[in-house]
Amino acid sequence: MAVSKRDEVILKCSECGSENYLSSRNKRNHPNKMETMKFCPKCRKKTLHKEKK
Repeated sequence: MAVSKRDEVILKCSECGSENYLSSRNKRNHPNKMETMKFCPKCRKKTLHKEKK
């Protein structure tokens, strides 16, 4: 059986704390936590979303 190299992550808004997005990342190429600018519907603006672990 093949072992998956991808990791499912939940992205959490850094301002209000709501969990808005589900994404995946390659564990081998990106070992650090994921951070990206995304739209938060609760804050109604683009905010920094960090990986929840």
